[in-house]
Amino acid sequence: MAQTNSKGLFVVGTGTDVGKTYITGLLVKALRTGDYNAGYYKAAVSGAPSIAASDAGYVKKVAQLEAPDDTLLSYLYDHAVSPHLAAKWEGNPVEQSVITAGFEAAKERYEYVTMEGSGGIMCPLRYDETEQIFLEDVIQWFRLPTLLVAHAGLGTINATVLTVEYLRARNIPVKGVILNYYTDSPMEQDNKAMIETLTGVSVIACVPEGANDLGVSAASLAALYDEV
Repeated sequence: MAQTNSKGLFVVGTGTDVGKTYITGLLVKALRTGDYNAGYYKAAVSGAPSIAASDAGYVKKVAQLEAPDDTLLSYLYDHAVSPHLAAKWEGNPVEQSVITAGFEAAKERYEYVTMEGSGGIMCPLRYDETEQIFLEDVIQWFRLPTLLVAHAGLGTINATVLTVEYLRARNIPVKGVILNYYTDSPMEQDNKAMIETLTGVSVIACVPEGANDLGVSAASLAALYDEV
């Protein structure tokens, strides 16, 4: 059944390997466990042999999504490099029309659509003589607010503050920060406090490695989404 008032949220990482997909899986799982009609979509994944073995397949498994694999992801690249480079090597460049169709299909299926990014905010999805598409362009196309995933450890103050400021400079809302791989060390406690002080954005969850949930209510998570 088509959703007439779908809501969306874009999950951005401060960089590669901060656990963005892991957190996204727990986010969608929490919403679905709380009886929200929640789903997932990602424009492009590189470095995976199949959708089932990709980020999209991981989220599908964790969140127990029943959607067909090909509705979760539009572009799958075999080479483990930035999507723009993988696209050049494999001859399959990202097209705005394809991503738009994939996102609109997700809106038809789900009331709460979580869209996951690739790498950090400056990740190029396509960069050739015809067109240049960055992650921020996708966020702007669909007027999505963002949730920022960051590593809890050393260096996160710089990476998180810079990403928040970059998003704000482009009028992209940042609804919250999640610190992943959290051990509750004194340094990480200070990282959390400094991020909130310097950005004014709340750290809504501090997630230990291997956690099965975000420790945040489904209602609180649902409130992060905007109508799209």
